[in-house]
Formats: sequence, C-alpha cells, structure tokens
Amino acid sequence: MNNPQALPKIFFILFTFFLMSLSVHAGDDTPPAWLGQARSSPVPTYDKDVPAVVLLDDEQVTLNQDGKLVTSDNYAVKLLTREGRKFAVARAYYLVSSGKVKDIDAWIIRSDGTTKHYDKKSVVDIIADQDDVYNEGRIKVIDASEDVDVGYVFGYSVISEDQPLFYQDVWNFQGRLPALSSRYSLNLPPGWKATSLTFNAPEVKPQINGSSYTWQLQNLAPIPPEPLSPVVSNISPRITINYAPENGGQSINRAFANWADVSRWAASLYDPQVIVDDNVAGKARELTANAQTELDKIRAIGKYVQNLQYISIDIGVGYGNGYKPRSSALVLSRGYGDCKDKANLMRALLKALKIEAYPIAIFSGDPTLVREQWVSPRQFNHCIVAVKVGESTKGPTIIDHEKLGRLLIFDATDPHTPVGDLPEYLQGSLALIIAGDSGGLSRMPITPPNTDLLERTVDVELTAVGEIKGTIRERARGQASTFFRQEFRSISAADYRKAIEGWLTNGATGAKLENILAKDGPDESTFDLDISFSAARYGQLMQNRLLVFKPVIVGRRDEVYLTESKRTNPIEIGSSAMKETTTFTLPAGFTLDEMPVATNLENSFGKYSTKYEVKENKVLFTREMTLTRSVLPVEKYSMAKEFFTKIREADQSPIVLIRK
Repeated sequence: MNNPQALPKIFFILFTFFLMSLSVHAGDDTPPAWLGQARSSPVPTYDKDVPAVVLLDDEQVTLNQDGKLVTSDNYAVKLLTREGRKFAVARAYYLVSSGKVKDIDAWIIRSDGTTKHYDKKSVVDIIADQDDVYNEGRIKVIDASEDVDVGYVFGYSVISEDQPLFYQDVWNFQGRLPALSSRYSLNLPPGWKATSLTFNAPEVKPQINGSSYTWQLQNLAPIPPEPLSPVVSNISPRITINYAPENGGQSINRAFANWADVSRWAASLYDPQVIVDDNVAGKARELTANAQTELDKIRAIGKYVQNLQYISIDIGVGYGNGYKPRSSALVLSRGYGDCKDKANLMRALLKALKIEAYPIAIFSGDPTLVREQWVSPRQFNHCIVAVKVGESTKGPTIIDHEKLGRLLIFDATDPHTPVGDLPEYLQGSLALIIAGDSGGLSRMPITPPNTDLLERTVDVELTAVGEIKGTIRERARGQASTFFRQEFRSISAADYRKAIEGWLTNGATGAKLENILAKDGPDESTFDLDISFSAARYGQLMQNRLLVFKPVIVGRRDEVYLTESKRTNPIEIGSSAMKETTTFTLPAGFTLDEMPVATNLENSFGKYSTKYEVKENKVLFTREMTLTRSVLPVEKYSMAKEFFTKIREADQSPIVLIRK
C-alpha cells in the first residue's frame, strides 16, 4: 500500500462493485414485464364517477400430476380518482390445512414512471372470517392504498397451491370496475378435458390447445351502482368450469352428473351426524312439554336452536369438513354451532319426536345466484331446514315436494325470523334439499306481500301556529317485523332512540321524540312500536291566514328514489305491504281550503293509493302500498321511475287550511 496511485484504483473497484450491487437490487424490485405492458394499454374515457380501471386480470390454473392445483394470478389496476385508491390492495386466500401462498409481490408505478416494490415484509396475514372462532381460511394482504394517487398503476402477482375438493371452478370476469383484459386459463394433465357454462353474457368459448383451455373477455364496461340493482355477481359475466379425466376415473365425489348425485354425496356427510341419544331425546321432550300441535312442537324446537350461540370452528375444510356438520349430540352438549350444526341438531330433536326433517344447502345473500345448469355444491354458503309436516300444519313457507311431501322451510340460524317465516334474502332461491335419492334442487317459497305487512296509525293534534303533538302506533308482521326486531336487538337503547328520532325528523323537521315503547308480539311473528312526539313548526302559517302542512308525517324506511335519467342494470323490486291511517285534529278557527287529489297507481309489480276524508274538525288521510317481488328489465325503467316518482309527489302534496 506504499504506491499512492493504488488508492484511487481500489476506491474505483469498490465503487463499481457498489453500483453493481445497487443494479442487482434494483433489478429485483423492478416491476415485471407483464405489468409494464398492462400499464401501456390505452385507457378509454369513462364517466367521472368510475374510480379505477382494471388493466389486466389474469389467472392461470395448473393441475399437476400429483393432484395439486397451482394458481398464478397477475393483476393490474389504474387509479382514475382519489376514491380509487382503495383498489390498491392485493389479497390471496388460502386454507392452512390444504393450501399455501407460495409467493406474493406487489408494485406501484407512479405517473412519472418511478416505482415501489412490496415484498413479503409488507404482507399481513389475517383470518378470512372475523366472526369465526377458528377458520382455516386465511388471507395474505398487501395494502398500498396509502401510497398511491390518481394516475398510479398498482399490480400484484400471487402464486398459490391447493388441493382441489371438487374438479370445478368459477371465474368472474369483472367486478364493478371496467376491465380491459380478463383471462382465465386451465392447464390439465394429458387425457383430461374441461367444459364450461357462461352466465350473464353470451357464451364465452375457450381457446383449446391440447389439454389447455383459455377463456378471455376484453374491454368490459363499468357496472355502476344503482338503486334496486342486482348484486354484481348476477350482472357481470362469469363462467363455471368442470374438468375430469376423459375415462371418468379419479373423479368420484369431485364432479357430479346431476343434482341427485349432489344430494346423495351431501347426505352421506349429514345423516350419520343425526344422533338421538338420551340427552337429545330428553331435551326434545322438555322443549315440547306444553306443545299442543305439530306446529307448536316445531316452533318450540326451532326457537331453542335459533338461540344457541352461533360459533363456527372450521377444521379440515380443504378435505370436505366444511360441508360436514358436527354430531347433534356434541352440538347439544356444547351449546353452540354453525348453520349446518344447528340444522342437524334440529333434525335430531325433531326425530326424537318422530318428525322427519332434511337439511337444505342454500346461498345466503342473493336469491337469484344459484343456477340449475351448474351442478355443484360450490354454489351454496348456508344451511337451513325442511321439516316434513302434516295437512293440519299451515303456513306461507310450506312447499309441496313431489317425493318428500309437504315441507315447512325454516332457517335455524337467523334469530329474528320465527318458524313460519323465511328471511327475505332466501325466499325464491334455488336450494338443494339433501335427502339422498329423493333430494335435489327445489325452489324456496316466497311469502305473499300481505304476510310482510306494516300497519301504522297516526293521531295528531295541529295547533293554530303549526305545532303538532301526537302518537304513532306501528304493527309489523313477517319480514317487516324481522327488520325492526333486528334493529331493536342489535343496538343499545340510546342508539335505538337516536335511530327512531332520525326517522321521525326526516319527515317532521325539528320533531322531538317524547316517549318510545318497542317490543316483540306474543309469538315473535310481529313487532310493535309506539311513540309519542311533537314538532314545534310542522305546519307553515302564511300571512297569519293560511296554514299549510303535509299529511305524510313519517316516510317509509325503505323509500325508493329513482332519479337518474338512464339505467344500466335491471330493477329488483322486493315484496312488502303497508297500510297507514293518519288522523289530524284541526285547530279551532280554521277550515279546509285545499286538499290533494286522491292517488291510485297500479302496474305489474305494485299498487299505491291515497285517500282523504273530512269529518267535522278532523282530516283522515290513508295510504296503502303493495309491492310484489319482481325483476324488471332495463327497458321498463321508465315505468318503475314514474311509479316511484308519483308516490313521492303524492307523499309531498300539502293540505291547506284557511282561517275563518
């Protein structure tokens, strides 16, 4: 080191090595070529409320010879508004017992071309369902939403491995966001084949190369959120895929020829778990000691099972245990269970009384999602009960099954809907009655609108300065009562009072809630609400001569507003009925000057009417509304809009009094 010329040379070598190390490190963090190509895709001009556009959604699934599925996902999204930042999140679902996420990476490319890489240090691992005590389903998450802005591109890549329970899959080509390119590829071993069904779009045919299949759609328009719109999964294009070896081997219980096949397979999981031991039989006798009829017995047992604590502990889901209930004896002894556990316990308790019942696999959340064409248990996420009943048992949720006879349909999990009713989000759904050879797909009942009736009686005294004092008495039945019951039970007394005050002041500005009494009816099939209130400036006194006020004091809590000039999606109308009678006692010294014209509206899905009567110093106002469950095509939007617009106009029409 005596040579002074050697020192700069050593520094030069070290500096070169440092630059090389930086270059290698930068290369590891550089976004992959597919993301760069996606970023260069020309983006159409969208409406200003479209928050982001999916540049690429690409999933490649490979079934290896060892039976494992390896899935590679590449996804890129460009953010168009500040609201679009929430889409800069990567999620990878896996089951701890049968799968794993082998790799997950994410990148952002800023508007100026600079980048940021998110590696495994950025990954957060969370449980998939926060409501479950234990669930093998977990999600790896990379959240870049705080690091992005308008014009940025976010992309991620996931490689995962899983053991398929069924030789079936589903691919949704888009959510609400527009998608420039959406692609699903399936690579099978030699001698295997795949078939597909397309829903919500013309048939998407795959490109086939040997035993590899690719389905692709491009330039998908956004799906805007609209009032009374179907869920996205019933609007956006999707395919379902079945695959199996051409010789039929290796596919037992992994692919199904018909719905009877699925019923037999599911019955083999459910039926052995219906155990009627001494404890189960004793509990059944205890619960029904005072029951006089078959329906009384079913109600007593149904209420007990509903009130058991809902706890889900899913173990071995990847090997089919997610479809298998625990034994009825175990569920009774522990006092908790999930939907399928509760259904099977109810079956066992009823069996002890010689009443037959069957589990029903159903989709909870969208009654129109399940499609008969795709024979798969993957379409269901919930379990309810069908109870075989005699002719003496009557009710709107009873169906006539061609093989099993009269069946009363009941959800043993929903604590707010008693026996004899069915949650609105399950009504009309196609569901699998699990009864071996006699089982199969059946349509669930739809209760008539008058079973979901809300009756409201309002008595009001109006003063000469426009102040009102009065009472509101509501009696709700069916699903109307379920909504109010759930609201009442799920929040504190203080929050419930605030909710009622908010509803009251929406119709009567400045209203003051003075007293409130809310309670279930005798058999929990009704819900009662009684309130007293006042509003200091409800009516408007004009020139000390005219007193103007609206006869509709409170609005419906499910009011519909269809205001857009155009419509993209079909219109879903729910089933309901309302009758309201309001009596105004008029102030002394005033008489009626103007009164709205009575309204009578009627079409294929609904009826609405108003009526006014004057009796001495009182005005009686009545209105009735009945809606029938319907799905209207976009072409009938103007009819639906006109119907609800006229209802709103009628509700806003004032009564005018004049001083004598």
